Amino acid sequence: MTKIRYKLKCFLTDATFIILGILSAGFGLEGFLLPNSFIDGGVTGISLLLKEVTGISVSLYLVLLNIPFIALAFFHVEKTFAIKSIIAIITLAIVIHFVHYPVVTSDKVLIAAFGGFFLGLGIGLSIRGGAVLDGTEIVAIYLSRKLNLKISDFVLIFNVIIFGFGAYVLSIEIALYAILTYLTASKTIDFILEGIEEYTGITIISEQSEEIRSHIIHEMKRAVTIYKGERGYSRENNEVAILYTVITRLEVAKFQREINQIDPNAFIVMNSVKDTKGGMIKKRPHI
Repeated sequence: MTKIRYKLKCFLTDATFIILGILSAGFGLEGFLLPNSFIDGGVTGISLLLKEVTGISVSLYLVLLNIPFIALAFFHVEKTFAIKSIIAIITLAIVIHFVHYPVVTSDKVLIAAFGGFFLGLGIGLSIRGGAVLDGTEIVAIYLSRKLNLKISDFVLIFNVIIFGFGAYVLSIEIALYAILTYLTASKTIDFILEGIEEYTGITIISEQSEEIRSHIIHEMKRAVTIYKGERGYSRENNEVAILYTVITRLEVAKFQREINQIDPNAFIVMNSVKDTKGGMIKKRPHI
């Protein structure tokens, strides 16, 4: 029974994220981008561009252009993910076609900024729900494995081509605004997926390791792992305790000050941590 409840809870959570994502993306497209002939990056950008050239509904292009990417995800990523994604994309197409959001503004800067924001918010929420509304990243992941190309590099190249066509077919001005829309959307997606509390992994080597360990546990209320290591530079008295903990980036400055008070000569290494699971740290909802 517990398993069933857990699965039901996960299903409802994912469905809520995806539905909110569809509504937000629909608002970004219908309320800002479509009425003002703006475009974006990715498959959504191609769909908007083709709509301007042919006059055919963007809903049709959203479904047709994403089908190859979803098929790729079905065979090379995960079947459940692909099924959820195609349902989300078809639902978005239906929403755009039948739900008519009010046109909010005709100011081009506001269109680019808030159109990108609501579109990025929708895509980010859908990813949190385990689906995508744009298949660009699926093919980016696939090709990065085959061609030893970074995902971000592929997405950048893909969008530069789209913006180039946009400048040729529409205007250079529209293409420049499209870049602003894309940047706003991508930053919004990053914020939705990673949040403000990005994590930092801290490695500490110090003669006062026991005092620092106690401070991290009792004062900062964080877990700490101790590795037994050896100094490589000096072979005399070379055993050393290596401390490792994870904190939010908002705590980094305070953490450094407090460690310096205990041992100003402590060797500290910091690394960005994208996500964590378990342990004594406030956790964002897992995707």
